[in-house]
Amino acid sequence: MIDLDKIRAIDIHTHAEEPCGCHTDDGYDELQSTMAKYFGAPWEHPPTVQETAAHYRAQNIAAVIFPVDAERETGYRRYSNDEVAELVAENSDVLIQFASIDPWKGKMAVREARRLIRDYKVKGFKFHPTYQGFYPNDRMAYPFYEVLEEEGCIALFHTGQTGVGSGMPGGNSMRLKYSNPMYLDDVAVDFPDLKIIAAHPSFPWQEEALSVAQHKPNVYIDLSGWSPKYFPPILVKYANSILKKKVLFGSDWPMISPEKWLAAFEGIDIKDELRPDILKNNAARLLGLMD
Repeated sequence: MIDLDKIRAIDIHTHAEEPCGCHTDDGYDELQSTMAKYFGAPWEHPPTVQETAAHYRAQNIAAVIFPVDAERETGYRRYSNDEVAELVAENSDVLIQFASIDPWKGKMAVREARRLIRDYKVKGFKFHPTYQGFYPNDRMAYPFYEVLEEEGCIALFHTGQTGVGSGMPGGNSMRLKYSNPMYLDDVAVDFPDLKIIAAHPSFPWQEEALSVAQHKPNVYIDLSGWSPKYFPPILVKYANSILKKKVLFGSDWPMISPEKWLAAFEGIDIKDELRPDILKNNAARLLGLMD
């Protein structure tokens, strides 16, 4: 269990890139190494879940962690949600389990989601529209969302540009159009009790993301994937005012380390009294860890 009194922050957005650290390469290594160059990540091989837990424990930070299932669109085999969940359970003092299932898997996705929620108490699911090749408001995904709304889970959607495939020929067939945050508006309307996180500063659609989060009570924004020094002024302005309870610290580990993100966050113009909420309390409330 996470002891809120002992941690200084909750990172709402980290990746379980390789639970076992010894996968058989199916093309994913090239994608990963290209992304690492894009972000300037310092590692040669992505950290395992155990290594991630050790890093966050040393930093006194809790982290939401998840794999990403995009087998259909990419051909890269996915990492087992069960394997990640079992490793998270061994490190429950710092890690919080989310899962990922490609919504194109239809009834199979629904069955797996229910099982993961039942067996592992998974708190949320990660969607990457560009990586998985779907518009968030595509009705094929709605049975999946129904499960999440019914179970009180969180739906975390990648929004905006992505480092996935950046610089590769044809962007590695990744289509940016799917990740416009305005498509989340339909999801928020049709599932008003589903808690939704729009991940990342949503370049080039930042104002769309702010609009949806301001208008829909069930939509939040995480600040992962960018160093805070690059945040657009309008995002900082909203985080300091009308969205002060709806923005969440996220790093995008292992591409950006939490300590690097936090150091940059100290240098931007956020009101001192709002920093504890952005770094920990907003996420704790959303995750049901505090009132």
